[in-house]
Amino acid sequence: MQNDHPLGPADDLSGSPQPRAPEPRTPRPQPRRATARFMLSHPLHILSLGFGSGLSPVAPGTVGTLFAWASFVVLSRYLTVIEWGVLIVAGFVGGIAVCGFTARRLGVEDPSAIVWDEIVAFWLVLLMVTPATVTGQVWAFVIFRFFDMVKPPPIGYFDRRLKGGFGIMFDDLIAAFFTLLVIALWRMSV
Repeated sequence: MQNDHPLGPADDLSGSPQPRAPEPRTPRPQPRRATARFMLSHPLHILSLGFGSGLSPVAPGTVGTLFAWASFVVLSRYLTVIEWGVLIVAGFVGGIAVCGFTARRLGVEDPSAIVWDEIVAFWLVLLMVTPATVTGQVWAFVIFRFFDMVKPPPIGYFDRRLKGGFGIMFDDLIAAFFTLLVIALWRMSV
């Protein structure tokens, strides 16, 4: 049995293969805007959009961090330090999948409306600085927002290089680390 196809009029008799037409690529979804309707279309979107805090038209990351602060104050009445640790680790690991899923649905690599990364990272900051006065928590908030918005090295490096859900989550974890470093250095100097 012969596997060769019969020669057609466009075939080259010299035996060199003819260039094929490029295969059609699956189109990338058009970027979508995060709305309340979008958020409510899937339970994972509710989580990744910070229960609606990421829908803020102005500074959604800051609003998401404020939500993290308020939820930390409320949940701290019920959770132990160990339970907080488990929640933060589970929130980070689960956030990789959840934030990646929502980002793909929005058609944007790291949408500003996704604030679960800020929530988990700021929970970590607050857990590590507790007990802290309200003034201390305000400074933790300001320092964290500085690192998250300005993204000085190496935060900006990781933000540009790492993609998907892991990239969304990881740069905020680094911002939390630098926030805690600044607070620790300040505490040592006073």
